[in-house]
Amino acid sequence: MKGYIHSLESFGTVDGPGTRYVIFFQGCPMRCRYCHNPDTWELNKGAEMTSDEILEKVESVREFIRNGGITATGGEPLMQIDFLTELFRKAKTEHGLHTCLDTSGIAFDPRNTEKFDELMRYTDLVMLDIKHIDPEQHIKLTGQKIDNIAAFAKYLSDKEIPVWIRHVVVPGITLNDGYLYRLGRFIGGIKSLKALDVLPYHDMGRAKYKAMGMEYPLEGTPVATKEDAVKAREMIMRGLKDELKASHNAF
Repeated sequence: MKGYIHSLESFGTVDGPGTRYVIFFQGCPMRCRYCHNPDTWELNKGAEMTSDEILEKVESVREFIRNGGITATGGEPLMQIDFLTELFRKAKTEHGLHTCLDTSGIAFDPRNTEKFDELMRYTDLVMLDIKHIDPEQHIKLTGQKIDNIAAFAKYLSDKEIPVWIRHVVVPGITLNDGYLYRLGRFIGGIKSLKALDVLPYHDMGRAKYKAMGMEYPLEGTPVATKEDAVKAREMIMRGLKDELKASHNAF
């Protein structure tokens, strides 16, 4: 089996615990307005590689990722779930590697979880990117509904799969106390939540859009500062703690 791969990164340090070998999958149905990798959107493009070819490259730098593992990102890895499952299965059973899935969860189908159940057998950690907590604003920001993403979060919680939540704060879009508090209440219901990363929006993808002859969707939107991200995280944590408190009082 072959997968469509956009690129590979040997020494990722922000893609899960430790130093990671990062595999960027090609293809994504989301059209996030702040996406800095629009070249990963189109399906069935990129380099065709087998899982063994990828893992051979991983082994060549094994010494440097001893405290980490591999991370599948994109694009959206779940768009190639069969190949992803094969890659993670071999990584776990044949190479003893820690596996991390960086996903938006958009491709999850709550009506048919058989393939997801198989994938989760070989997945140590899911980094779930929640783009926007408000359903209407989520569509405006990404072009997709939030329903499957919310269902995937519940699925991971029920399966007790370790979850890291990632959220990008964008001035005028997600950098809003009301939205951030609601996000905290939502993720407070994920029983297997292990970490929360709040990332400030940057516009470093603008040059890539220009090179591809595309209009940059957030032209004129100011970048978020580290201070913005810190304050946003505090608001999310307030909502999270209130949700945990409410859940505890319910019993």
